[in-house]
Amino acid sequence: MSQSRQLAAIMFTDIVGYTALMGSNEQKAFELLNKNRQIQKPIIEKFHGRWIKELGDGVMASFSTVTDAVLCASEIQNACEAIDGLKLRIGIHQGEVIFEDSDVFGDTVNIASRLQALAPIGGIWISESVYKNVSNNSQVRTKFVHEEVLKNVKEPVRVYEVLTKDVIRISDATVKNKEPEPVRKSVAVLPFVNMSNDPEQEYFSDGVAEEILNSLAHIKDLKVAGRTSSFQFKGKNIDLREMGEKLGVSTVLEGSVRKQGSRVRITSQLINVADGFHLWSEKFDRQMDDIFAIQDEIALAITENLKVILLDEEKAAISSVFTENQKAYELYLRGKYEWGKRNKHGFLKSIDYFNEAIAEDPQYSLAYAGAADSYSLLCAYHILSPDASIPAAKKAADRAMRLHPMLAEAHEAVGHIDLLEGREWKKAEQHYLKAIELNPGFSTARQRHALILATTGKFTEALTEIEKAVELDPLSKIISTDSALIHYIMGDYDLAIKKSRKVLEMDPAFSVALLVQGLALQQLGEREAAQASFRKESSVSSSTIAKAALASAIAKEDPDGALKLLSELKSNSAEQFVSPYSIAAIYAALGNADEVFNWLNKAVEENSAWIIHLHFSADPRLHEYKSDERYAKLLQRITLKNGA
Repeated sequence: MSQSRQLAAIMFTDIVGYTALMGSNEQKAFELLNKNRQIQKPIIEKFHGRWIKELGDGVMASFSTVTDAVLCASEIQNACEAIDGLKLRIGIHQGEVIFEDSDVFGDTVNIASRLQALAPIGGIWISESVYKNVSNNSQVRTKFVHEEVLKNVKEPVRVYEVLTKDVIRISDATVKNKEPEPVRKSVAVLPFVNMSNDPEQEYFSDGVAEEILNSLAHIKDLKVAGRTSSFQFKGKNIDLREMGEKLGVSTVLEGSVRKQGSRVRITSQLINVADGFHLWSEKFDRQMDDIFAIQDEIALAITENLKVILLDEEKAAISSVFTENQKAYELYLRGKYEWGKRNKHGFLKSIDYFNEAIAEDPQYSLAYAGAADSYSLLCAYHILSPDASIPAAKKAADRAMRLHPMLAEAHEAVGHIDLLEGREWKKAEQHYLKAIELNPGFSTARQRHALILATTGKFTEALTEIEKAVELDPLSKIISTDSALIHYIMGDYDLAIKKSRKVLEMDPAFSVALLVQGLALQQLGEREAAQASFRKESSVSSSTIAKAALASAIAKEDPDGALKLLSELKSNSAEQFVSPYSIAAIYAALGNADEVFNWLNKAVEENSAWIIHLHFSADPRLHEYKSDERYAKLLQRITLKNGA
């Protein structure tokens, strides 16, 4: 057995989405694997590299020089562009390794592997040791990404991305999202401080700020941090520079509201993040009837001070008034305040307020859109059954659309319902795209559009869209969690876990992130960690999804425990909605095929939104049942209008 220590550059490559493809189309997956070999072997030889071995769909190679490794990686990425569906991640690190016969070992191998797993689609990530060797090479352009703590590596690693001519185009979305916005072309609207004696007026001060934010979000030439992110700083005394860095903006708008009877006093100031300089400030003492005019004045003042050129339609969007009824407006603000709590009580309460607003003004399109979104989320979160939520959501959304066909919120609501009710994913996508066209800063529309793209296998487009949503609302826990979910759907479980954990650093009890983390851990065979994640989710959420996921995770080693949880879910179904799809997933883990298809057919009958996953193989928990003839019959029952 020969063994030697050498300094070498180790390159790891990996096919993006290969695990998911193998689950849905084995023949295509093997064809892609063969093409990958045919591309890489001659290129590695051309750059004097040594093909070490394949690890599943990954390849490890070594090079005696760093330059050869980087140029080889760039040429491989360029060559992959000509192959439909072949996208790679590549990681490179240089250090001392141990060559033993035909294999190689050492920390260098581990670091290169970790860098590959974190790289963007079509991207090449390198360590600082590699960067130092190629930084003066005119053939290679690089960009610093960040400092990364890698698993089983003692010290943090400074990570760089290789930006060769063709690689830039592939990873451009990722790179752009890390670039700072042009100076004085970005703003965060912070929640206004409630200066009224009545704490019940909190909804009003929040609502004034949110309405200004929504007006500004329609402007294409202005980046506006999303509501969820901006409102994270409510009641916190945080340095402006830190705030600007976290939100990716150069200015912030802050203010206060004092409402007494029919009069209102609003103060506001636009502040430059870098030096704390007040670019503009104003105080308004007006009658409540003037509240809409005040909001318009503040929004227009911001555009003037940031020197943003407004198009005619953008000016019209800023000045849009959806109701002249002051009471209806205040009820709408109360509804949005409750909706923002993102739980069962909040959604139900928000619907009450939206309906009261509609009673005051039956032409109030925003209130209809708000009610529609609350109903559809009650369905999506498995709080209410589709029958108990979707008809009401559809009625409200249709009314919003008829009243205001160019309302972004109406298009987003209709799109979500198209997907939940009829699995009309093409039609839903059209509505999401229209909502984004009408309101470029509408992060929720981009988030939901990204999920459709991922579910239907358009992974590169999905990642680009979800990154735009994250950029608009960087502190939104649900948007960042959906970014993790997209990587889960792609079969990129390591990155799904990493992104979920970043959300859990913000909020350790965020149930959706705990769910996605648990699902990804489960697919990697890390059963104990997956079960711990699901147990924590169950402890912080009353959702039946959490209990079903836990039952599925423990089924193989503790079938009796899984059956006990299954029995509890069934017995509680009269009081709390339990999706048949979740029951089917438990039986899948228990290996009971008859019950799997029994409950999947019930899910079709109840119009479960998750059934769309079967058509696109987005749920790996059910992959092993695809060869059963009942699977094909089941798909025949699921109509995808305008789809597959």
